Order: sequence, then structure tokens, then C-alpha cells
Amino acid sequence: MLIAGIAVTLLGVAGLLGCAVGAYRARRSGQTGTDLAERLGRLIPWNLASLLVSVIGLALVIFGMLL
Repeated sequence: MLIAGIAVTLLGVAGLLGCAVGAYRARRSGQTGTDLAERLGRLIPWNLASLLVSVIGLALVIFGMLL
């Protein structure tokens, strides 16, 4: 359970890093106003999903340590 939790946590962290890179690229693209807001808005569900996966992975790690 511990190894699975670590893998799930790393998957979530990779997703968070991907969102950060996507936001950085969006800001560097030179878009402004509603175009930039729309592009960044599409990253929000991915960001929240990655955060949820990370939390689940950390919960598995803690659960695995308690067993």
C-alpha cells in the first residue's frame, strides 16, 4: 500500500507541475484579457484533479504506514 500511495502521489505532483508549466506558457504567449483568462480557466479542472490525486496518494501513504 505504501508503494502504491507513493506512485499515486507522484502522479498527482506530475499533474500539478504540468499545470504550472501550462500556466507559464499561457502567460508567456503574449495573450491578454479574456483570451488569457479562458486559457488559464481550462487549467483549473486539471489542477484540482491533480491536487485530489495527490491527496489520495498521501492518504494511502499514511494509511500504509499505520498498518
